[in-house]
Amino acid sequence: MAAHRRSAHRKPKQRPLTGSAARTAATLALAGAATAGSVTGAGAAPAEPAPTATQVRAKVDRLYHDAEVATEKYNGAKEEAATATRAVDALADEAARHTARLNTARHALGSLATAQYRSGTLDPAVQLALSSDPDAYLQRASYLDRAGDRQNGLLRGIRRQVSQITRVKARADQETERLAARRAELREHRTAIRTKLADARRLLDTLTADERAAYERSADARHGGGPSHADRSAGRAPVAAPNSRAAQAIAFAHGAIGKPYVWGATGPDAFDCSGLTQAAWKAAGVSLPRTTYTQINAGARIPRSQLAPGDLVFFYSGISHVGLYIGGGQMIHAPRPGAPVRIAPVDEMPFAGATRVA
Repeated sequence: MAAHRRSAHRKPKQRPLTGSAARTAATLALAGAATAGSVTGAGAAPAEPAPTATQVRAKVDRLYHDAEVATEKYNGAKEEAATATRAVDALADEAARHTARLNTARHALGSLATAQYRSGTLDPAVQLALSSDPDAYLQRASYLDRAGDRQNGLLRGIRRQVSQITRVKARADQETERLAARRAELREHRTAIRTKLADARRLLDTLTADERAAYERSADARHGGGPSHADRSAGRAPVAAPNSRAAQAIAFAHGAIGKPYVWGATGPDAFDCSGLTQAAWKAAGVSLPRTTYTQINAGARIPRSQLAPGDLVFFYSGISHVGLYIGGGQMIHAPRPGAPVRIAPVDEMPFAGATRVA
């Protein structure tokens, strides 16, 4: 009986398939695998098509424009940081002067106290003034009334210097905070510029040599490029400058033709757009602010119909680009990375306004 039960639970042996049965099983297995593969792949997103050369060029142009916007913000933050640094330094000098005066007054008071001590008449107010806690002294300034004329003057001087040092320190703390904020902005804008320029280079690297050459030619055409514009002796302004200062600014800009665009640069070997206009007018004895959005307010606004050589011409809604008008519908400007200072038509970019400096 036990043997019978064991044999009843014994699994039947699997016989290998042969002939037509084996072929049928293989066919069914392959069909099942194919069906499973098609079901698995049904949910996968199709690969995005590679951008066309036209799309790449458009995106590169946007990245260059965004980098120029960030460059002007960087220039503004850099100028503000320099101003804050000068303010902190000036406050440190002021605090040092007040500290020296305080030390002089305390020394004089100490000499007076020594004389009083020797005579056994050390005044309580003097004791307070020489204490290590000037705040306690200031809180109990009523003791001043008990000092003599000389002590009274010295003690008032000490109180005044301590008070001034406290005010200077508070102002210095505010300026230091402002400087830290501007430096943080500098880092942020610097990172944005480098990222956008790196992205532009990576996109350009996806183009073929012919496509990239076509892009450079189209960019040159849009920004007034070409061999004739790289020649510093070419394209002189057909309209005479209205005054000697404008003539000097234009002469400087002509001398900068062919020099490279470098963001944040103000010369003499490289420029960004507002760095070029600032340097050109500086050569004429006129001080311009650093950024496009401040330069537009550095003189009298004029309509496009009244442009004269030497005027500053601005572009884009965010006032992110500037050039120096030289007459005949032309300007000299620093276009973008990879494109040197050159002469270009004013109507090649969205016109935003113009300013007459002098």
